Amino acid sequence: MIRDSGDLTASDYLDGAREMAAANRPFLAHLLAEEAARLTADPATAAGIRAGFPAPTTTREGTD
Repeated sequence: MIRDSGDLTASDYLDGAREMAAANRPFLAHLLAEEAARLTADPATAAGIRAGFPAPTTTREGTD
């Protein structure tokens, strides 16, 4: 089912962030959590969401 992103709630984004974290997709989890935090009215709750899904490092480890 395709939904209009305007209909999604902070809880929807947070669920998605958890799914992406479980799928080892930390950057997507971080982005979804940021949107959940943005939609959250309480600053303390928003800070907790952000703390739970920190930005992943941008460096990649290779097998040189």
